[in-house]
Amino acid sequence: MGRVTTATLQEMKKRGEKITLLTAYDYPTARLLDEAGIDILLVGDSVGNVVLGYENTLPVTMEEMIHHTKAVARGAKRAMVVGDMPFLSYQISISEAIRNAGRFLQEAGAQAVKLEGGKERAETVRALVETGIPVMGHIGLTPQSVHQLGGYRVQGRSEEAAKKLLEDALALEEAGIFSLVLECVPAPVAQMITSKLRIPTLGIGAGPFCDGQVLVTHDLLGLYGGRVPKFVKQYIRLYDQMLEAVRSFREEVRDGVFPGPEHCYDFPGDS
Repeated sequence: MGRVTTATLQEMKKRGEKITLLTAYDYPTARLLDEAGIDILLVGDSVGNVVLGYENTLPVTMEEMIHHTKAVARGAKRAMVVGDMPFLSYQISISEAIRNAGRFLQEAGAQAVKLEGGKERAETVRALVETGIPVMGHIGLTPQSVHQLGGYRVQGRSEEAAKKLLEDALALEEAGIFSLVLECVPAPVAQMITSKLRIPTLGIGAGPFCDGQVLVTHDLLGLYGGRVPKFVKQYIRLYDQMLEAVRSFREEVRDGVFPGPEHCYDFPGDS
């Protein structure tokens, strides 16, 4: 099967076939997700939270994003690889947005980029698309605007807020995005937006009516202890299993159980 493209996603929407998107930040994860048949691998700026230990996504740099995107691109043979444009990589000027977005394709091997924001980003999106760079949009809860939004809160709960989300979605579609992420939006609002757009919508905390679903892979696999957002389904809790395995290693080393004879090499000439 060939590479997933923007045309592939459009055809999937027409057929009513759900699209899957998961985050990836390294080569082995990208290989695994690609083999599992995931359609889109997003090298999210969430790498700041889940891999680099930042409090939020704001400190993530272009160099960090390029580094991680290169690794993911080397591991993905079928899935579309999308590079997430970090804070201040596209907001300052259109020329800088083009230059930074182009790096994801030219240097890192991505097939598209994602950026946050509504109709205020339409001019930037249009310029990127005219340059030949496919763009995925992202509205609703936009983590790069966490301070402006007053925290990680559900968006679009009032009639006025829902109307603004629809206006943003339509403006971005008109500007040329090939798909749109809806994050932390009430399910009826996401359903309404999905029905109005020709392009696929991808929901994360936006209910079952979007054309596809998004999760952070570390959340899906339970690689964290503690609470997870309401919209996350943990299919396994690897954190607990990994913690148990590492503790077993520590105890076996301390007790002299590991390494055992089966883990040792013989001296040349030994029988």
